[in-house]
Amino acid sequence: MRRDKRQRGFTLLEIMLVMVLVSVSAIAVVVNLPTSSSDAAETRAQQLYQRLNLLHQDAILNGWDLGIRFDPAGNKYRLLQLTREGWQALEHRRIPADTELEDGLTLAWELGDGVWGKKDSLFEEGSLFDEEMFTEEENKDKEAPPQVFILSSGELTPFEVYIHPSSEAQGEQNWRVMALENGSFRLLKPSEEFDDEVL
Repeated sequence: MRRDKRQRGFTLLEIMLVMVLVSVSAIAVVVNLPTSSSDAAETRAQQLYQRLNLLHQDAILNGWDLGIRFDPAGNKYRLLQLTREGWQALEHRRIPADTELEDGLTLAWELGDGVWGKKDSLFEEGSLFDEEMFTEEENKDKEAPPQVFILSSGELTPFEVYIHPSSEAQGEQNWRVMALENGSFRLLKPSEEFDDEVL
């Protein structure tokens, strides 16, 4: 009686092939893991910076008057466009109207120190009109107006946006996006100081 001398098992080549496939799968999983809050803050700040540059160019080239409304909760913003019906959510082929930040991120903003932010105004703060006179005519579903503007003339409201991890106080870990009176934008890393000579 003859015995079959062939061994059942895996060859070295088969074992190496399986190891390569497992390694590639592990790399794919690691690449798709959620990033840290500081990395997410950087990504969102860069995204806002790129969007502002694109919107500023579109406003000038297409004659659009645009605006941004920041949510008081500090986790989202809405892009708006002035139409015949008033302010409406922006319809853009490459930029969504609404952007909500990931959990763990906070967005804060303030008007710039230029002309728009000066307190020595000829008028008292508030509306020039009697608002009570128009309350009946206002529609509750109407879009709230923006807080900052990007106009077709190239002018814009100077403002500064801070994006940072919610676990950190506003300060050292801020990514800052600045809109300047001259119509340009700056992206500043955490702890980076603004240098107006760079302009």
